[in-house]
Amino acid sequence: MTFLWPSMLLLLLLAPVVVLLYLRLQGRRRAARTAFSLPAADAPTRRPAPGFRRHLPALFFLLSLIALLVALARPHAQLRLPRIEGTVALVFDVSASMGAADVEPSRLEAAKAAAREFVLSQPPTVKIAIISFAGSGFTVQTPTNDTNSLLATIDRLQPGSGTSLGQGILTALNAIAVDAGLASGVEAGTPTPAPTPAAGQEAQGGPPLDALLAQLPEGPYPASTIVVLSDGENTESIDPVEAAVAAAERDVRIDTLGFGTPGGTVIEVDGFSVQTSLNEESLARIADAGRGTYHPTADQEDLKEVYANLTPELVVKPEAMEVTSVFAGAGIALLVIGSVLSMLWFNRLL
Repeated sequence: MTFLWPSMLLLLLLAPVVVLLYLRLQGRRRAARTAFSLPAADAPTRRPAPGFRRHLPALFFLLSLIALLVALARPHAQLRLPRIEGTVALVFDVSASMGAADVEPSRLEAAKAAAREFVLSQPPTVKIAIISFAGSGFTVQTPTNDTNSLLATIDRLQPGSGTSLGQGILTALNAIAVDAGLASGVEAGTPTPAPTPAAGQEAQGGPPLDALLAQLPEGPYPASTIVVLSDGENTESIDPVEAAVAAAERDVRIDTLGFGTPGGTVIEVDGFSVQTSLNEESLARIADAGRGTYHPTADQEDLKEVYANLTPELVVKPEAMEVTSVFAGAGIALLVIGSVLSMLWFNRLL
């Protein structure tokens, strides 16, 4: 147990002084009774002395004084308290196709609006990470329950080039693991480093998925859900379904939310006209591999449904808490008990 004001505990040295004063007072009372007592033959019949009961109110007053002095020092204790915890990684597709306006005002802006509503509805025990991916994955906000930081991070997201759904999922897994203390990771805002290809791999154009999976830390992952906000298009070689399987093997669920329309639209990318549309099949396969569900975002209630399906975990963690109220309450209770006993037995407070 620690104390915010340890100097206040010096006042506890007064307790022995109070005891000595009380004993001296009792000695004087006994001496006075002896000096003025009548001879045994002439003494009237008296009630039996209360014995030790006489000292009980004073004892309660002393214990009350000690408890209140400890409360003044504002003690803190490490308590192991159970609480519900969970982590949600919002994985944003910020590829050029998310700038398409077949969803008003754009796919990305619709995803950001839904995410803001979700963040504002979070309980303080659920932490949220913000991951963005285009050609590679970025942890732009490590898991936190700071609402202002999360909203500011969402506002900063802008479309980029390339689309790697698999990198986004792996980056989210790494962010969850790092926050759980399973590995030391990179700072927020930096991309997930790609491993050096094995001999012959680069020449063959083989995907670095196996090496990326090998870099993921092992261990018990916390109760977590990855929510992918995307149109489902993927232009990179890393298979997002295999990345989703890796998440499921670590007991991390993946839900996917689709933004866009099946009919799609045409956008301009580097001077070229490109047809883009919502790939629901891809998002559904990722969600199925990640033991989650796919939600076409016809309205913004889908993120609420995803949150309702988040499986929180009951954990017991040591937590420093101020226990001033415990000692103050005990001090007041002891004071009241001592006062009541003194009034009942002796018709006086002390």
